[in-house]
Amino acid sequence: MPGAPLSEVAPEVYVLRYPVLDVNATLIVGGEVAAIVDTLSTDAQARELLAAVRAVTALPLVVINTHHHFDHCYGNGVVAAASPGCAIWAHEAAAAELRIHGGLWQRELYEKWLPTHPELAEGLAAVEPRPPDRTISTESTMDIGGRTLELRHFGRGHTDGDVIVAVPDAAALLAGDLVEQGAPPSFSDSFPVDWPDTVAALLDLTTPSTVVLPGHGSTVDADFVRAQHAELTQLASLIREGHSDGTPPDVIAAKAPFGHDAALTAVTRGYAQLAGRR
Repeated sequence: MPGAPLSEVAPEVYVLRYPVLDVNATLIVGGEVAAIVDTLSTDAQARELLAAVRAVTALPLVVINTHHHFDHCYGNGVVAAASPGCAIWAHEAAAAELRIHGGLWQRELYEKWLPTHPELAEGLAAVEPRPPDRTISTESTMDIGGRTLELRHFGRGHTDGDVIVAVPDAAALLAGDLVEQGAPPSFSDSFPVDWPDTVAALLDLTTPSTVVLPGHGSTVDADFVRAQHAELTQLASLIREGHSDGTPPDVIAAKAPFGHDAALTAVTRGYAQLAGRR
């Protein structure tokens, strides 16, 4: 989608909602630096993102990854190379995952996406994943020139290294894949027993006017996040009860929110958590 523009969703906060996987990349413009939160999946996608960013600002760039999944960080190298000295920030667990495994996932990703998204698969095969070089443990404050960004890790959820980015002066909160719109949350690397508490902490940063940007889909509000939190809480409760009773995962999944396939992955992960294997 060459030339696709960014949409301003809050003051000097812009989002590119990329149609492949319906994933969001966000630009936050400060007085001296512009922050790009998540960099999409391939070099080609990252170049499209950069073109859209440069139509808005010529400021030096800093990158923040909300987590380690390819669709949020495999564009890191292209974006960082376009701005000398560009730092890439993430949670320490996400940085470690990319440093150790980033290049090893490509064959698996290629085979997974080739049947349905051949262009994406070819692009993934060509990427040289670039891990973050700056990390946070629980929180960090970033000054981008008269504007403060708050990077927070509230605990395990979608992954063990989710980072949210709050933009207080714009009443905007970038939730990454801790919040999903338009599709069920992805539980493949998740910690579903912990996820509700992590989202509850995220909700403490919201007000009725907060614009929440999920990792995928359209912008939402705090009420949407509360509703998803209620579903995650229900799911976690079912997982605890099922594990305690020895109920087969597929039986619990049939009663859980988010649909059977997503719930079955969540229950399987949750049982492993409760058994001490995660």
